[in-house]
Amino acid sequence: MTRLLFAAVALSAAACAAAPAQPPREKLRDRLSPPPTETLASATTVLAELSRIPEKGIPPALLADAKGVVVIPRVVKAGFVVAGSGGHGVVLARGADGWTDPVFVNFGGGSVGFQAGVEATDVVLVFRDQKSLDRVREGKAKLTLGADAGVAAGPVGRQARAATDVPLRAEVLSYSRSRGLFAGVALDGSVIRPDPATNAEFRADQRPEVARQVAALKTTLDLMSRPAE
Repeated sequence: MTRLLFAAVALSAAACAAAPAQPPREKLRDRLSPPPTETLASATTVLAELSRIPEKGIPPALLADAKGVVVIPRVVKAGFVVAGSGGHGVVLARGADGWTDPVFVNFGGGSVGFQAGVEATDVVLVFRDQKSLDRVREGKAKLTLGADAGVAAGPVGRQARAATDVPLRAEVLSYSRSRGLFAGVALDGSVIRPDPATNAEFRADQRPEVARQVAALKTTLDLMSRPAE
């Protein structure tokens, strides 16, 4: 599995490198979000790196049963702790034929709960509720974790039984990674908002490099969802 993950990350990185650094619509000075190719590559890297620490990673059983996943690379703090934080990420849902194409979102607000000195944190959200996931993917309104959807720090480890060790009421299980450390984390008050401009840009970009990046991200999720051997 490790070789396949390395291949998925390499494919995503190569596709990102092959793509022009800034297509015409990305040259606007007031651009607030990174280009879709950058977010896709970063999300794939985050998941692949998490998969290399299976003893402390997301239990495969949770991902296998998940309705969808949100990956937000590099949530940057704006205060003494990660409060008023912000980042950009992708949402993928599990469909009848596998993972759906990504939808891009913005993430902010709330406190990620790390101590001072942490510059950036990768956040992964595992959705167990279809209604909450659809609200995020359809982009009709923001989703506030802890208010619109119950959220709890997710368990870590290989064991399938870990999936039953968390409160069953939690609609979203949250994880974060910073400086090589990975653990469940409380994200009450954090908000996920649609990113219409980036989604429109992604849908308009028909380059094969982008399609390969999407495939690499889906492959990484598939591999992480497999039970431990």
